[in-house]
Amino acid sequence: MRITCPICGERDRREFYYMGADDYLDRPAEGDVEAMHRYLHIRSNPAGVTRDLWHHEAGCSAWLVVERNVSTHEILRVELASKVVS
Repeated sequence: MRITCPICGERDRREFYYMGADDYLDRPAEGDVEAMHRYLHIRSNPAGVTRDLWHHEAGCSAWLVVERNVSTHEILRVELASKVVS
C-alpha cells in the first residue's frame, strides 16, 4: 500500500505508523468509566471506507488523516491532521 503524504509525496506504508480510527477525537469525559470502557475496548471493525490517524514516522513526522477502503486498500484521501482538527 502506498500513502501520499501531503508534505513528502507518495511513500510506502512502512514509513507510517497506524494510530487507529478517527474516533480518537471523541474521547469521553474524565470520570465516565462506562464510556471510557467502550472507547478503549469495544471497537467496531468495519469493512469498507474508514478514516484513520497515521503518523509519518520515517519521514516528516506529520500526523495524517487517511481515508481508505479497508477491503481493497485503496487510499481515497490524505490530509494533514492539523487541517482536519482545526
